[in-house]
Amino acid sequence: MTAQALGRQIVVIPDLHGRPDLLDAAIRQFPQAHFVSLGDAIDRGPNSLRAVETLLTLQAEGRATLLMGNHERMAQEGLKWYRRYQGTHDLGDYRKAMEGYRWWMQAGGESVRHEAGGLTLERFPELLETYLQDLRRVVYVTADGAIHDAAPQEPSVLISHAAPPVSHPQHPNPESAALWLRPFEGPFSMAAGVEYSIHGHTPVPVPTRLGRHLYIDLGAYETGRLAVADLRLNGPPEVTVLCGRGEPGRGRRYTRFGEPLPVRAVDLPGAPLR
Repeated sequence: MTAQALGRQIVVIPDLHGRPDLLDAAIRQFPQAHFVSLGDAIDRGPNSLRAVETLLTLQAEGRATLLMGNHERMAQEGLKWYRRYQGTHDLGDYRKAMEGYRWWMQAGGESVRHEAGGLTLERFPELLETYLQDLRRVVYVTADGAIHDAAPQEPSVLISHAAPPVSHPQHPNPESAALWLRPFEGPFSMAAGVEYSIHGHTPVPVPTRLGRHLYIDLGAYETGRLAVADLRLNGPPEVTVLCGRGEPGRGRRYTRFGEPLPVRAVDLPGAPLR
């Protein structure tokens, strides 16, 4: 069956982790697209704040739908309790705020702290707080290119950061599970009509299919490789790997599983030879 192009071009962007240069390249490559960011746009890489600024600009223009990743979830935790503490003056709330802050710092937030010139809960960048306020967790895309928060009756593609939303012993809330679960924690059921799902979160050496689940995080912040997926129905998306500055050899240590997806590679100016 021939893959069906959508009513408007929807391009999925996985974990940027502070690489706005690769986001800029995706925008140049797909100038008419509506982008869906899979989250984990922040920390680890060199320029999270500019990546966030670009994503918010795209969203304001109606050109992007922004999803939460587990790193955004960690960044939210300390700030949430700190804003509560400002109203309650309860030191228990402040303790939870500091625990949440340390959770994020230990998982990659330290890079944003340095980038922002000493980010603390008391000096949290307004731009970053704005970005963290209104992130969706799971969306579905239908043939007309519409984006839905709940599974529609017609055929669709499910998009979330880590996994489809399922009940799991460690994550009773399915939308929380969608931020954290790895492929080996499946199998993952999906609503009727969902043709396939697409995720980041788990770095892979090459874009990969495992059953009806697609994984496209290539560790862009260190490898310089960003896989973007131009969605289709009745068949897999068209995947383009944007090859920018980085150390692509680092991707060799990522876990291999499933089947590789066909890709088109595009070398960006200044990138090392593959």
